[in-house]
Amino acid sequence: MAAATPSEYSVEFIDERHKKIDFNGDYDLVAIMQCFTQYAFRTYEIADEFRTRGIPIVLGGYHPTVLPEEAKQHADSVVIGEQEGIWPSVLKDVENNELKPFYKSDNFLKPEDIPPHKEEIGGNPFPSARVEALRGCPYNCGFCMTPIMQGTNIRLRPIENIVEEIRSMKQKFFFFTEPSLTLAPEHTKKLFQEIKGLNKKFTCYGHTDVLNKDEELLKLSVDAGCIAWWIDFESISQKTIDSLNKNTNKIKDYASVVKKIHDHGAAAIGTFIFGLDTDTLDVFDKTNEALKKWEVDAIEVNILCPFPGTPLFNKFEKENRILTRDWSKYDEWNIVFKPKNMTPEELWEKSRWLAKEYYSFPNFLRKIIGSIKLGFSPFKYVTPQILLEKRFYSKTF
Repeated sequence: MAAATPSEYSVEFIDERHKKIDFNGDYDLVAIMQCFTQYAFRTYEIADEFRTRGIPIVLGGYHPTVLPEEAKQHADSVVIGEQEGIWPSVLKDVENNELKPFYKSDNFLKPEDIPPHKEEIGGNPFPSARVEALRGCPYNCGFCMTPIMQGTNIRLRPIENIVEEIRSMKQKFFFFTEPSLTLAPEHTKKLFQEIKGLNKKFTCYGHTDVLNKDEELLKLSVDAGCIAWWIDFESISQKTIDSLNKNTNKIKDYASVVKKIHDHGAAAIGTFIFGLDTDTLDVFDKTNEALKKWEVDAIEVNILCPFPGTPLFNKFEKENRILTRDWSKYDEWNIVFKPKNMTPEELWEKSRWLAKEYYSFPNFLRKIIGSIKLGFSPFKYVTPQILLEKRFYSKTF
């Protein structure tokens, strides 16, 4: 949003994790534009506090988009959907004291109009940067928020815009934010060729179907500076994958994908979701055994979360399976719905067991040693990633 703000306005960015909010600051407007569901209540607390001081509040992001009337109770205005294109109009209306209760763009941004991330405000660069190469996803997975916010048509940013953004950043490391760079392989390969000489390191997401068959893409990615591919494996059950309509994933290819990524000198990090309607209790043991064979460098163990506004939430609500609307629990770690083939307690305990088994001390050491073989940069990235995941699951579970 900072990049979409016209230059005549001054911007102060506050990340509450690193800087305390000054509720007595001299602000003309407070905007919280990346409000995810799990942070909705905290967002509302902050908004309410500023409103008691007479400062107008604008809220945006996923949660206000799917529940705008709820968000409006804590804001003077709510921006629904993609924000950048309409943001200058919001600011002009604030300036003219004509702020509307709701704003919604009629169209998604054109690819060439997608602004770069502005990672540096006030002279304090973040240690890593974010880059968008595309928006949109054609796969309507029932639990996913991306189609709601970005649509199902793939919008490819011009390669020259992406390259200039990467070239101008002070950070030496960045990550591509889209759910998958393999949605447009030819565009991605051209991008990798263009950023090869920029001396940057990065990570990105990809789908197994393309990564398994397109070794040119893998080679170009590593030559360009890729040190790790994140892969949404989701499940080791093909029945589960098919139920998600995710035709990019074939279980039989998983081991091959990991090996090919390793052969090219990058790390492979997998994410999994548990609690889907096709999951039974044996899925945890089967996943654990598969992970031992695949040699995945790190994993995320996520519990299915039916975010409001998604088809999954609507389905569970009709089936009376939503257990709570305490949005702070919609974090992919707490259980907020009734699983079909196990109790909530069993889902929690088995997810806990798998995370602790994977990040046990012997396995932890084996993963660290394995990452050394991939080279210094993958090792430097994977080691703290494993430590963070191990610490997180020790606290969460």
